[in-house]
Amino acid sequence: MSALPVRPRRILLELDLTEMPIEQEPDDPLGRLRSRGRHRLRPTVRALHEAAGDPRVVGLIARIGGALPWAGMQELRQAVRAFAAGGKPTLAWAETFGEEPGTMAGYVLATAFDKVWLQPGGELGLLGVGVETTFVRGALDLLGIEPQLDQRHEFKNAADQIMRTDFTEAHRTASDRLAESVFGWAVASIAEGRRIDAADVRRLVDGGPYLADQALQHRLVDALGYRDQAHDAIRKRVGECELMFADRWRPRRRPRLPGRHRGHVALVEVRGAITSGRSRRLPTGRTAGSDSVGAALRAAAADPGVHAVVLRIDSPGGSAVASETIWRDVDLLRRAKPVVVSMGGVAASGGYYIACPAHVIVAQPATVTGSIGVLGGKVVVQGLLERLGLSTGTVARGEHALMYSSRRGFDPVETERLAAALDAVYDDFVTKVARGRGRPVADIEAVARGRVWTGGDAVDAGLVDRLGGLREAVQTARSLAGLSDRAPLRPAIHLGLLARLGRPKNSADPRASAAAVLPGPADLAGMLELRGIDTLRMPPIRIR
Repeated sequence: MSALPVRPRRILLELDLTEMPIEQEPDDPLGRLRSRGRHRLRPTVRALHEAAGDPRVVGLIARIGGALPWAGMQELRQAVRAFAAGGKPTLAWAETFGEEPGTMAGYVLATAFDKVWLQPGGELGLLGVGVETTFVRGALDLLGIEPQLDQRHEFKNAADQIMRTDFTEAHRTASDRLAESVFGWAVASIAEGRRIDAADVRRLVDGGPYLADQALQHRLVDALGYRDQAHDAIRKRVGECELMFADRWRPRRRPRLPGRHRGHVALVEVRGAITSGRSRRLPTGRTAGSDSVGAALRAAAADPGVHAVVLRIDSPGGSAVASETIWRDVDLLRRAKPVVVSMGGVAASGGYYIACPAHVIVAQPATVTGSIGVLGGKVVVQGLLERLGLSTGTVARGEHALMYSSRRGFDPVETERLAAALDAVYDDFVTKVARGRGRPVADIEAVARGRVWTGGDAVDAGLVDRLGGLREAVQTARSLAGLSDRAPLRPAIHLGLLARLGRPKNSADPRASAAAVLPGPADLAGMLELRGIDTLRMPPIRIR
């Protein structure tokens, strides 16, 4: 008796995008514990790009809601569009797009799907894009704290947030352009996805927010319904199938021929504020230590199996000295192998400093980048101490031994020396960018002066080469190195748990600097103390 034929497995991919999937797998036990249950961005993006060609996969359904970061959302949206281009049904549903600020990004993501469903009691907060800045000078004055900062130049607005109580003209100009750049992209995306004229989309934004039935009336959604109804609707289109989260999907295994992959692309990641020493995970966030990043870059340079490197940057900058240290290792690496930078949500100030030597820079349209400028100085807390009844006694040898003391202000000579130092750092920054981008210094000066750009505008300014995410950067690196389009992407350094526990042999041993470590007493003390300002760091910018 012949066996009955086995029906092939049919899969409906599922996404839960009520929060942003995490991009990087934590490399410490506590981080891994905290991230349990969170979806992973890179496997999700890979699945959406590759599963469209998998005959087992019949469609895609996603739950969307909550505030998403614009650049991360754009990477997901590009992946959804790639999947939809394969002709398979896609459906996005949401309980609401309007119960918290910043939900417009989620709706823009939804417009990449064939169908958009909204719960009947939900809301569509199609409100636009805003940039918020907090100025702290008033609070500092009340506390008796005096900021003494200098900046290069008028667009380096981190100093403005501390020194002033409102926008300067330059600060407002840059922020206004950030909002318009992101908003313009969002309008174009909605117009394309919903097949509505862009001018009509702008009018609809000005008329928001919308109740569910109003959103349906304006063709902003296709149907009103609940989760069960949305799932039933797509199952009627694709037939019997099983649900699977996209980051759990795996391609069918293919036989691997010996020697098929004769090289790979190495991935080096820079996340968080740039500091000297080893990377650390602090209560305030992760830091990118110059020792750790440099070790990974040098390992990639020394590994004959590495044919190209992708430097993934998601950093607002930080220490000028640490940024220069990393810059040197990137510059040395580019002389030996292709280096492609992939920018995440932010790669500005020191984050752009370390990117500029790369052969190719790839960013998302909403990436915050540029900020080619410098600031420095200190905050003087003497007034606060006096209010608390504290006094300071000093003994010094050397005319300017207490130049950076927070107990007194700069004298005229020290003010001049600070200005000279900032001029030198700024001129060096601009020169390095001009050299890395292959352009005259005057061209870079025109788009520098501390100004922040979106990735979309940075392409026009000549600071970014093309738009895209990590996947596009990896493909670019493969092409530059002459690798196949399936050449693997691997971390530049991979240390197992037992290897991490071992003692390093010397400073070149990856164990000496590659692993993220917990904060030490000096780090914790520094978090509780008012210290000088990092000279190549951009303040947080909230784009909603």
